[in-house]
Amino acid sequence: MHEVFISIGSNINPEENIAAALRDLDTLFGPLKRSKTLETEAVGFEGPLFHNLVISFQTNLSPTDISQRLREIEEWYGRTRDSQKFSSRTLDLDLILFGEEIINDGSVNVPRDDICRYAFVLEPLAELAPNNRHPIIGKTYRELWSEYKSRDKTKGPSSD
Repeated sequence: MHEVFISIGSNINPEENIAAALRDLDTLFGPLKRSKTLETEAVGFEGPLFHNLVISFQTNLSPTDISQRLREIEEWYGRTRDSQKFSSRTLDLDLILFGEEIINDGSVNVPRDDICRYAFVLEPLAELAPNNRHPIIGKTYRELWSEYKSRDKTKGPSSD
């Protein structure tokens, strides 16, 4: 069994879309652990606030199978693949960690770079799994979040 972490975001009907996605994810993958939901500014474009959280679950499925199911759920809620990278989303589901695996095979990339890049991924991950270690960096998510907050204070306000 692998512990899997998924980042969830939405800024189009986020309460409804995230609640429905959580029900679907629970049905597909079993019991979920979840972080609190954060409201964050859109990054890279002007738009409504995003709602972001991280969930985890245990599975024997492959990363490719998980990613495919995540894409299907996104599509069920109106996500299209022809939208710009930085734009509003009905639902964004990203596989950010697959156990301690390091995978970059063209279809799956874990751990996701977003973990250390965006507060809206790192903060809820640090809440959910503070003592887990980043498979490449080797630091705990609590340590990485603490460093991120310290770095953010020295450079001023962030758009994250």
